[in-house]
Amino acid sequence: MPIYMDLHIVPGVTAKDVAEAHKLDVYLEKDHSCKCMTYWVDELRGHVFCLIDAPSKEKVTELHNKAHGLTPHKIIEVQPNLVESFLGRISDPEEAELTDTGLKLINEPSFRIILATKMNDPVLLQHQLGLEKATELIRQLNTLIRNEIAQHNGVEAEHAGSDFVVSFTSAAKAIACSCAIQQKINDTDLQQAGLRMSIHAGEAVSTNEQLFGETIQLAERLCFIGKPAQVSITSTVKELVSKDLLASNENNLYTLSANDQNLLDLLFTALDKNYSEQDFNMDEYGSSVAMSQSQLYRKTMALCDLSPNNLLKEYRLEKARELMKKKNQNITEITFNSGFNSPSYFTKCFKKKYGILPMAYLDLIN
Repeated sequence: MPIYMDLHIVPGVTAKDVAEAHKLDVYLEKDHSCKCMTYWVDELRGHVFCLIDAPSKEKVTELHNKAHGLTPHKIIEVQPNLVESFLGRISDPEEAELTDTGLKLINEPSFRIILATKMNDPVLLQHQLGLEKATELIRQLNTLIRNEIAQHNGVEAEHAGSDFVVSFTSAAKAIACSCAIQQKINDTDLQQAGLRMSIHAGEAVSTNEQLFGETIQLAERLCFIGKPAQVSITSTVKELVSKDLLASNENNLYTLSANDQNLLDLLFTALDKNYSEQDFNMDEYGSSVAMSQSQLYRKTMALCDLSPNNLLKEYRLEKARELMKKKNQNITEITFNSGFNSPSYFTKCFKKKYGILPMAYLDLIN
């Protein structure tokens, strides 16, 4: 059966409250064809996350309603290996405290600090450096990154190609890890690989349909606008570490303010929704984020060092490369599905950005 994780928002909840509710769930789980695997409790935020093996989301809701009446605010389907990577377990912790009545208390939040790393496209590196040099550079950097993750008690949650998503329970260790990676890469490798790193923090289930989806999404957006010379951190992460740590790594860190964090999400959410529309222009972009064209220009230049038009173009090119890697569309289809209005203009933009023609890029992928 599928595995689901749900979110309950219960202000003032205690670990004992959740332990008692979980006991009721377990008592009735067979009646609803479910298996209650474990849970996480965040007393500070009033959030509870349950991991349940169930036939459907509806069965999860039915079980909770019948057992104790706490209806989930959000339910997502998850992969157990990812839950274990991000959160360290998919069953109750062995060291959980037992009360005098034998009630097992789990008081562990699902809040994690997420480090995302992005490297230049390995296919483009191969084109620029040759297959042997590109392969060796990626191998060396992957080894370096994995060594520092282990040294700083991080967990490699996802690894796609040359990019990492790493889970930490400590913001200080996430920052120390990223700064150590940066300091151990020589300038030539740093520029060739284009390694960008960003750190954000959040909970396992929020508004996104993916595990830690909202947190990873913002971290990856920050990598999109980031520079290889710095590690980008959000205001959420800044609040979790000491001023001394920030001061000692000042030259390595770029800190996003709370306002800029919200602005980044606003700008990229509008791009996500509209980039494939060929008639999406700057007037519409401004309207979608409630800004005039002049305001939009000032904001994107300050935050991304790109004009709105160039930000949209860069974003479309990124999406076009993602479509190419799926190997199921031709250049004309990719052109229009990524929002460009003609294959010739798309080819011109792609060649200017990446130094290679789209067809040659496809040949390298194949």
